[in-house]
Amino acid sequence: MAEPVLPSTARVLLARTARVQRDGRAPSLLAGVVRDGGLAWSVGLGGVPDPHTDVQYRLGSISKTVTAVVVMRLRDEGRLHLDDPLERHLPGTPLGDRTIGQLLSHLAGASAESPGGWWERTPGGSLDELGVSETDVVLGAARRFHYSNLGYGLLGELVAQARGTSWFDAVRTEVLEPLGMSRTTPRPSGAAAQGMAVHPWADVVLAEPEHDAGVMAAAGQLWATLIDLGRFAAFLLGDTGDVLSAATLEEMGEPAGVDSSAPSWSAYGLGLQVIRMDGRTLTGHGGSMPGFLAGVFVDREEQTGSVSLTNTTTGPEPIVFGLLADLRAHEPRVVEAWRPSPAPVDLSSLGVWFWGPSPVVLRAVAGGMLHLGPMPGRPGRASRFRRTDDGGWVGLDGYYAGERLTIADDHLDVGTFIFTRTPYDPEAPVPGGVDERGWH
Repeated sequence: MAEPVLPSTARVLLARTARVQRDGRAPSLLAGVVRDGGLAWSVGLGGVPDPHTDVQYRLGSISKTVTAVVVMRLRDEGRLHLDDPLERHLPGTPLGDRTIGQLLSHLAGASAESPGGWWERTPGGSLDELGVSETDVVLGAARRFHYSNLGYGLLGELVAQARGTSWFDAVRTEVLEPLGMSRTTPRPSGAAAQGMAVHPWADVVLAEPEHDAGVMAAAGQLWATLIDLGRFAAFLLGDTGDVLSAATLEEMGEPAGVDSSAPSWSAYGLGLQVIRMDGRTLTGHGGSMPGFLAGVFVDREEQTGSVSLTNTTTGPEPIVFGLLADLRAHEPRVVEAWRPSPAPVDLSSLGVWFWGPSPVVLRAVAGGMLHLGPMPGRPGRASRFRRTDDGGWVGLDGYYAGERLTIADDHLDVGTFIFTRTPYDPEAPVPGGVDERGWH
């Protein structure tokens, strides 16, 4: 059970939410913050019945993240690889030479929307009925980030064929049920909000349509309550249960395709949006469908999340980022106390090394990992390394991500870069050798 926020914090969160709902003219707005595995605070404003946490709203593209989780499960089972061409698992599409990883990160060059009518407002059918053609390949592979609903429709069909069931049945049994998201469905069920469009020049509303999107459902059809969305935020914070390993979840949040049109640092991983804002790295996903806007983002370092649901096509500013900032300012996380732990390598391997004339430090860090980076206060490349099954080390992030680290008595070898105990140590295997005259 999540510990509720302090009354003073609740007032700040409520004030922000109320202003966003009023200024954005949202027919209703639900918002909450998540920590310790669940909602620590929530509110429902506007025309929403009680209890507000059990009313379904459409999630839109948050559905893509759920779809990506099942794809990553298939990868972890060895059923597919991210570098596999789509054709190997879903034959017969003009995007067959694009990889599964490119589709997950919107780097496959697939068209933004599916062929035919506007899929968000048009009932859909099967993949064959969709009629994907060469005109739906709009960019070369891995040329640039290009957000594609069509790409996730294809991934949903891949999931269905790989599991021998429907996309939603796979999602329900592999993600929703294990996470306790019992009120997440492909169509509204029970108490559910009506999607609305708000007139731009008057305070009147118009009902938006709702339908089965067919094969495109994997891109944006799920409906959920605030409680269920809070549970998904807890999953993104690391409460993964048996759904994914912690390493796979972290992999999904590694930036792959960068959206250069964003006003701030914004990227896309494997089914997750990654945003650098105010010195924080936030992961999650936004969602929109006619009549609905939604958001779920988490700060993994702070171990907090924020969720929002509203039934309007456009209008309110994204509130989740402001709520995370409020929670961090008024109830900052109290980190665990430092305690001694054994070093994963001999202490003689740690300390100052030199890349050419530049000093760097190799040190042991939490989790049995190593960190190679510049001296404090100096710029330079930095990466963490984790031990591999064969006893070596591989980079987790930064410039040396994926590169091998070899530790010898007189040098380090990181992707052909040689680090020595003294600048250009003539006794170490420095590429190109060291001038016999030495330093002069």
